Amino acid sequence: MSDNKDLYEQSKDQMRLSERVAAALPGFRGYKEKEIRRESDKLIRNHLYLKLSKERNDLKDIFQKLADRRYMDVLTDMDRLMAKVDRVVEKVNHASYGYSGFFDLVKVREENLDRMIDFDNKLMDGVNSLTAAVDTLKADVAQNEFKNSKDEIQTIVSEVETFEGTLDKREEVILGVS
Repeated sequence: MSDNKDLYEQSKDQMRLSERVAAALPGFRGYKEKEIRRESDKLIRNHLYLKLSKERNDLKDIFQKLADRRYMDVLTDMDRLMAKVDRVVEKVNHASYGYSGFFDLVKVREENLDRMIDFDNKLMDGVNSLTAAVDTLKADVAQNEFKNSKDEIQTIVSEVETFEGTLDKREEVILGVS
């Protein structure tokens, strides 16, 4: 899913014959292409959501192992981290999909939808960085090595905050402000 144009083109190629005929009608073509762009973006965001949900579950497992081993030095940090991750996962799940109503002052244009797809693809890099940080902590906890846990948790917190900051700029991309 790293190349948004491929996903958009694949979506266009998979249109049924009836959709292709309807897309040839004046006025309907632009509507259909916008819908394909929105659906492509939805697929990317769904993939982001699933990956973040997996990381959230891994962090819950790590939290449980740390609590079971009574490693109290990091439980407060882990609790705060879990709250941040929960918030970010739900932000991704409920992110806007680039629709503006008929009477809305600001209209979402096709080029902004394309930029939104590009932006969501770039968000995947942030998720991959987060995954790497969580995997490092997970491996250390599995081997009962806790000396670096506090630093590793802070690294994950930093990754989550960076990702959330980037995600918060998404609305500007949709509106064509940035």
